[in-house]
Amino acid sequence: MWALILGGSSGFGAASARAFANAGYNIAAVHLDRRGTMPQVEALQAELAGMGRDAIFYNVNAADDDHRAAILTDLRARVGPGELKVLLHSLAFGSLLPFVPADAAPGEKQPRGASRKQLEMTLDVMANSLVYWTQDVVGAGLLGRGGRIFAMTSAGSHVAWSGYGPVAAAKAALEAYCRQFAMELAPRGISTNAILAGVTRTPAVEKIPGALKLLEGAALRNPFGRLTEPDDVAKALVLLASQDATWINGNVLRIDGGEDICG
Repeated sequence: MWALILGGSSGFGAASARAFANAGYNIAAVHLDRRGTMPQVEALQAELAGMGRDAIFYNVNAADDDHRAAILTDLRARVGPGELKVLLHSLAFGSLLPFVPADAAPGEKQPRGASRKQLEMTLDVMANSLVYWTQDVVGAGLLGRGGRIFAMTSAGSHVAWSGYGPVAAAKAALEAYCRQFAMELAPRGISTNAILAGVTRTPAVEKIPGALKLLEGAALRNPFGRLTEPDDVAKALVLLASQDATWINGNVLRIDGGEDICG
């Protein structure tokens, strides 16, 4: 059995790759890394292979149609019908800009808000790409009965954070897509859920304006008195992928230690 992880080289994606490999899954991961971060990607791939798993990593833009088609062609040669059991969408690449920026100080250049191109790119990468990947893996017969689709959302889908507007819109759309797939794919035996992790110290979170304040506030709010860790989420995903969890469908599932309810 296989797990396909979109955004599988760091953060939740990397932790999930380890957890699913430990549970007996082969791993196919799509990621986009430059030369400077490739050593950690190669180390992760070697770690998974050391567990006795097939570990295929594709260093391409997961939101590109041609790259997606090429990956699906390769996967069809490696993965039998219905052998893909998990599709995890964990892509974190978008514009972190206000819609309407604050006025510049006297003598400074007035900053610009998020542009049409930036909004459309963010929505395409962080939300629309789930639709296209799901259409293709289901259409190819790779993901079938007993399959699971998970998509990483955040509290930003319903809470306003400074500079998070484009990503917040994408997360809200992602949750809507999950609800729709939950309805459409249930007759095929496939369940779909959005995963709302607590604020976690990941490369993506550290890029959010005011990240340090966000992290400190989350740790103070959390009833457990600490931040969510990628492993907390990864281990829960393995549980949710079990056949005993088939009836969990169409939800936004909090894996956050209670952080969101204490906001």
